[in-house]
Amino acid sequence: MKKIISTSLLTAAVVLGAQTASASTTLRFSHMFPSASAYQTELFEAWAKSVEEDSNGELNINIYPSQTLVKAATAYEGTINGISDITVVIQGYNAGRFILSEITQLPGITSSAQQGSCILQTLYDEDKISGEYEDTKTLFLFSTGPAYLHTRDREIKEPADLAGLRMRRPNEVAGTLLTQMGATPVATPAPEIYQGLERGVFDGLSFPFEGMKGFRINELTNYHLQIPYTSSIFVVSMNQSSYDKLSPQQKAAIDKNSGMKWAMKAGDVFAELDKEGLEEAQNLGHVVQSIENPLEDAKWSQPLKQGTETYLERAEQRGKPQAREVYERALALRSECASV
Repeated sequence: MKKIISTSLLTAAVVLGAQTASASTTLRFSHMFPSASAYQTELFEAWAKSVEEDSNGELNINIYPSQTLVKAATAYEGTINGISDITVVIQGYNAGRFILSEITQLPGITSSAQQGSCILQTLYDEDKISGEYEDTKTLFLFSTGPAYLHTRDREIKEPADLAGLRMRRPNEVAGTLLTQMGATPVATPAPEIYQGLERGVFDGLSFPFEGMKGFRINELTNYHLQIPYTSSIFVVSMNQSSYDKLSPQQKAAIDKNSGMKWAMKAGDVFAELDKEGLEEAQNLGHVVQSIENPLEDAKWSQPLKQGTETYLERAEQRGKPQAREVYERALALRSECASV
């Protein structure tokens, strides 16, 4: 009898151990980008695969692209509330919430997606902006390259050409600057730009070239002014409770795939897409002009500098006395992040 009981206990232990070893957790990862895009295949699927491998298969990542799980405008709230376990959030869609983070979008700070991602992640790592993300578990932050000006029917050569135009703006910083130059900013999430431009809701937009291709906007525009006056920033956030429930090994896999490593991976992907978006516009025969250093340009410098000052003053009025300190640190990081 003892031998039979011992054998039974041993068998049960083996089965239980096998079940424990094969146990896995599935996390829902949502973002707004098209499912067939390089954002999905080269960045988010690559990240998910790395997490799954580093957890030895204990973590499975189910990706929900194209706003299928949560809308872009409410993505951060969706992460906080657990609708998504992990979400790609555009800070600019959350007016007044990421005031310090959005300073990195001001003119003269970012000249590439890699540089912008390095600056943004460094400011977070140095606790300059981390207080804005306490509602969630921050995985990594990244930036697009410069958001240029694109129009359907009117070529933009100087600020006066923007007067009276309705321009889609990606964030509050761009809205402040566009207003300063006489345009009327229109807030529209990226997935809705094509329809808005096609229907004449706005006359043009502020957007990086990567998005012009990724969201097919090049199909509807004819004129492009490459003027690095702003950018867009993102954070990949995780529901804190979802993270807390993970095993130590699972948490280690998430932590390993967080921070600067993936900020720079995202920057690399977006920089390559910028090149492809520009080439597509050129191949379509569009008019593409450039202003390399607008802060020193006779016509562009005054409204851009005034727009920067307006944003910093507004940030201070909103209870962010450290806004200028963050701005100065972001400017200082340009050289440190220039060669990444």
